[in-house]
Amino acid sequence: MHRRGVVTGLAAGLGMAVASSALADDAKDGKDAAKDKIDLPPFPADASAKQTMRLGARTLNYTVTVGALPVRDEKGRKVGEVVCTAYVLDGPRDVGRPVTFAFNGGPGAASVYLNLGAIGPKRVQFGAQGDAPSDSAVLVDNPGTWLDFSDMVFVDPIGTGYSRSLVELEETKKRFWSIKPDIEYLSRIVFDWLVKNGRMASPKYVVGESYGGFRVPRITRYLQTNLGVGVNGLVMVSPYLEPPADQAPDFSPMPWVITLPSMAAANYERQGKPLNAQTMAEVEAYARGEFVTDLMKGRRDPAAVQRIVQRVTAYTGLDPAFVQQSGGRIDSFTFLRELYRKEGRIGSWYDSNVTAQDPFPWSAQRRTGDTILDALIAPTTSAIVDLTTRIVGWKVEGRYNALSDEVGENWEKGVELQDAVTDLRQSVATDPKMRALIVHGYNDLSCPYFASKLIVDQMPEPDRIRLNLYPGGHMFYSRPGSMEAFRSDVMALFRAT
Repeated sequence: MHRRGVVTGLAAGLGMAVASSALADDAKDGKDAAKDKIDLPPFPADASAKQTMRLGARTLNYTVTVGALPVRDEKGRKVGEVVCTAYVLDGPRDVGRPVTFAFNGGPGAASVYLNLGAIGPKRVQFGAQGDAPSDSAVLVDNPGTWLDFSDMVFVDPIGTGYSRSLVELEETKKRFWSIKPDIEYLSRIVFDWLVKNGRMASPKYVVGESYGGFRVPRITRYLQTNLGVGVNGLVMVSPYLEPPADQAPDFSPMPWVITLPSMAAANYERQGKPLNAQTMAEVEAYARGEFVTDLMKGRRDPAAVQRIVQRVTAYTGLDPAFVQQSGGRIDSFTFLRELYRKEGRIGSWYDSNVTAQDPFPWSAQRRTGDTILDALIAPTTSAIVDLTTRIVGWKVEGRYNALSDEVGENWEKGVELQDAVTDLRQSVATDPKMRALIVHGYNDLSCPYFASKLIVDQMPEPDRIRLNLYPGGHMFYSRPGSMEAFRSDVMALFRAT
C-alpha cells in the first residue's frame, strides 16, 4: 500500500499516544521549565511462544517472539519504540541460516499484510473477491511461507502496529515521518535486531511491499554503506519505485502509459484469457510505442486521437463513448467507476476485478473507500492482535494500527519520493553477489507493473535484477496459484545468493 504524491491517503486512524504539555515557568524566575510529558504504560518484556505448522508433508517447529527495540537520539535519549514480530525455526543455531526483514508501506501501514497474508507461517485470507470485514480472523497454516528457508522479522515503523513515538508531534514528524529519517532509523532497527539476537553473521535479506518496496533499496544501501551490514538479496513486492513517473498527466504520456497494460490485463482476465508474457506482449508494445507517439501529438492531431480511442477501447473494454470523451486518457479511479457503473458496483484500485456495491451509484463523484482496503483492516487487525496478546502473550496496552491516516497526513510535505532506483543500481553494482527480485500482479493500478518494467529495462545487470509477474493485483498472493509461483521465485533467489 502506498500514498500518491508524497503519498496517497489510505486508511484508518492512528492512536499515537503522545501526551501534551504542562505550562512552562519563566526561566528568568529561576524555575525549571516544565517539559512536555509522555505518560504511557511501559511496553512489556519480549514474549515468545512455541508454534508448529504443516508445509506440504513437513512439520515446521518454530518460535514466534514479539518485542520492542528502542530508537535513541544523538544523546542516547529514547525517543521511540519499534515493535518487531520474529519467527525463528527451532533447532541448532546455524550461522548460515538466512534472516529476512519485512516492511510494508503506506507510509502508515504495519507489516501485518506481508506477515499474515504473504510470507509468515500463518495467514488470514484477504484481498480477493468476496472477502469481507466479518470473515474469520482465525489463523491457518500458510503454504506460501518462507519459514522453511529463512527466519523472518516483521518490522512496524513508528505510528504503525504498536510502535510508538515518545516525543511530541513536531519532533515525531522530524525524526520519523520523513523520507530520510525513516530509512535511517529503520536501518538501525535491522542492525540492532541482528546484534541483539546474535545474527550478524547470517545471510540477510530484505523484503518490502508497495511503499515498503521503495524503502527496501534505500535501506539496503544505507546498511551497506553506513552501518556495515551486507545484504544478500532484496525482494520488492508491488513496489512504488519511481513515483515521479506518474506525475504531470496534462502533458506527460507516462501516467497513461504505465496504467494501460494493467487495465488491459483486467479486461483479458474478465474474458477468461490467461495472463502471461505472451498475452500482454501486444499491449506492452503499443504502450511503449505508438501510444506514446500519439499521446504526444495531442488535440492538434485528430487522427492520432481517434487511433488512441480505438485501441484504448479495445484494450480496456470500456464504453467507446466514454473513451472518446476522455480522449483515451483514462484515469485509474475513473476507470474503476466506469467499468462497473451499469451494475452499480465499483472496482478496487489494488485489483480492479475485485468489486463491491457502490453505496452512492448516482453520485457524480466516488464517495466510498477502496473495496479491498475496507475489507482487510478488520480481519488482519483482529488476527495480529490475537496472535500478539493471546498466543504469544505480549500483553500490551494500546490499540494496533494496521493502517494510519495520521502518519500520512503528517508525513513530510513537498518532498518527492526519489533515489530508490538509484540506490538499487548502486547496491547491486557494489556487491557482485547481490540479487534483486521485483514482483507485481498484472491487475494492480496502485503500483502498475509496467512502470517497474520500464525501469528495469533501462538497468544494467539484467540477470541480477529480475521482474516477475503474476495474475492478480497488489496483493496477488491472495490467489493460491500466484502465491505458489511467488514462493518458488523467491526460493530461486535465495539459492542464487
